[in-house]
Amino acid sequence: MNHLVRSAMAAAILATAGFATAAQAQTFPVTIAHAFGETTIPAKPQRIVTWGWASQDAVLALGEVPVGIPYFAYGGDENGALGWDKDAVAALGGTFPTILPAGNDVPIEAVAALQPDLIIAVYSGLTEDEYNTLSGIAPVVAYPELPWSTAWQEVITTSGKAIGKGAEAEALVAELEQFMADETAKYPEVQGATFAGIAEYNGEVAVYAGLDPRMSFLEDLGMVLAPSVTELAQGESFFYSLSFETFDRLTSDILISYFETPETDAAFFANSLVALQPQVKSGAVAHVVGAELINSVSPPTALSIRWGFPQYIKLIADAAKAAGK
Repeated sequence: MNHLVRSAMAAAILATAGFATAAQAQTFPVTIAHAFGETTIPAKPQRIVTWGWASQDAVLALGEVPVGIPYFAYGGDENGALGWDKDAVAALGGTFPTILPAGNDVPIEAVAALQPDLIIAVYSGLTEDEYNTLSGIAPVVAYPELPWSTAWQEVITTSGKAIGKGAEAEALVAELEQFMADETAKYPEVQGATFAGIAEYNGEVAVYAGLDPRMSFLEDLGMVLAPSVTELAQGESFFYSLSFETFDRLTSDILISYFETPETDAAFFANSLVALQPQVKSGAVAHVVGAELINSVSPPTALSIRWGFPQYIKLIADAAKAAGK
């Protein structure tokens, strides 16, 4: 991360923490409804464990340091820590949280060993069995409706309410929405542009569908998910696959592609069937390359927005210009 972005992030975190001191204290107990029922948090939590994606960023951005967070294999360092999380903890002068063991299943014993008084899994794939088991350890706040589909704003506001900083969370969402609006306003060509988000999966074209938060996030900015994305989805909510032979049915003003390395990006677009795609021929492709950048907008979080969004929206704007928008 460049020095200016790191300094801005640190200032924003400290300003939020300062506002938290000045704001009227939120009273407890607090009850939060979610997919598995309701959870009551009896008192302001002191030992917070987060699970899934983005909740740890919300907690940190609101001036608190969790005692435990997930291992991030994608986009994290050799220890599974994300760069913006390390910067946030440093800005707060705290000790970096314990990183839970890697894996898709919740490491119940490792969570219990941290003796949490709150577990936040607002954007996660938490199962009902896991929820029930974790609830025997501490109050658990799960996702509101479906796994892996919570809007970034709701991750912040729900996490904020759970830790006693509901007003601060609302203010943070407003601040970040304004930041993105200001950045997007630099590129009027993105307004109304139709888009399709793609990658490669098992030798086919992976297309991100309407319920994927990455796509709804772009719609919030004034872009339009291409009608062809929905027409080809055949009921799939998050993503589906197209063969390279049928890729030309995916019509849109621009494509937004997500690849971990320049090499995998280049190999995909070197495919002769991909190269024939009108968006590719005209250069109307936003090449989002690198695990850290992809993570920062997939979907964005309380901390990653300032880190990655300016670069992301410029890539999209360049593609829109190439499309003649």
